[in-house]
Amino acid sequence: MTTYKGINGFAVQSVATDPSPLDEGQVWYNNATYAFKLASVTTAGTWASGGNMNTAKNETAGSGTQTAALSFSGFSPGNTGATELYNGTSWTSNPTNMNTARREAAGSGTQTSTLAYGGYDSNSTAASESFNGSTWTNTPSMNTARHGLAGCGASNTSALGFGGIATTSLTGATESYNGSSWNSSPNSLNTTRSSFAGAGTQTAALAFGGQTPTLTAATESWNGSTWTSVNSLNTARKALAGAGIQTTALAFGGATPSRTSATELWNGTSWTTNPNGLGTARYGLAGAGTQAAGLGFGGYSGVFSTATEEFTGPGSPVTKTITTS
Repeated sequence: MTTYKGINGFAVQSVATDPSPLDEGQVWYNNATYAFKLASVTTAGTWASGGNMNTAKNETAGSGTQTAALSFSGFSPGNTGATELYNGTSWTSNPTNMNTARREAAGSGTQTSTLAYGGYDSNSTAASESFNGSTWTNTPSMNTARHGLAGCGASNTSALGFGGIATTSLTGATESYNGSSWNSSPNSLNTTRSSFAGAGTQTAALAFGGQTPTLTAATESWNGSTWTSVNSLNTARKALAGAGIQTTALAFGGATPSRTSATELWNGTSWTTNPNGLGTARYGLAGAGTQAAGLGFGGYSGVFSTATEEFTGPGSPVTKTITTS
């Protein structure tokens, strides 16, 4: 018969006090309370309401972290360049807006070092702008004008833009920005799509969801030179938001085609559906932050939304007493 020691290589420890810190799946015997115990994660990720945005908008973009985020561009109705900064509690409208008002743009970076690129003004645009925490400055344009693209990156000098609609046709074109110019990669997305989400950095990115034109759950991983198809989302959808990095990403919201609050977590290999979804189901929202501390804002929930929600990822392992029930 298989034993615990046979599986793990060591016997269950007998201790007078519960160990700390805990490792998920750890088992021990507490000889002071005469009980076998287990370290188990019992809390799922949860969404909580944050401060509302000042400008309600759909098809918006964002960057930054949960406590220092940036919202820019969108449709409110009409294209907008409205820019707002979030401090973890409330949004403040920036005195100056983007130089090119647009919707369905992509963005990457931090609250004080963001790059916004692509989108739709009166047509697909290649316009690119850099934000330094207070003002927007025009930068060299992308090589392929497009809207409905996705992007990611660490700052306004290190960004990756991919996919979207180039005027009327879907494109999988991938471009990287180095602070002075956009460079086209010879390798495009495997699944050409628009209205999808991205997470990660210029050299380690993740693309997921979107429209091909049918809804897709396809997920792809970027290593700095090529895209590789990996395990798909559980819920196919478009106009969703993303946050995090290539190995720990967060996907939430979107249209299936109806508005959804569905939230999924990526562990580097596969997506897991989180039991708790957004409080406000919507699509066309923006995301920022990490899988452990994400932020979702704006979008369309039946009306143009100002709603902001903060995500706290699954909790650390906690002690559970093993019983016979």
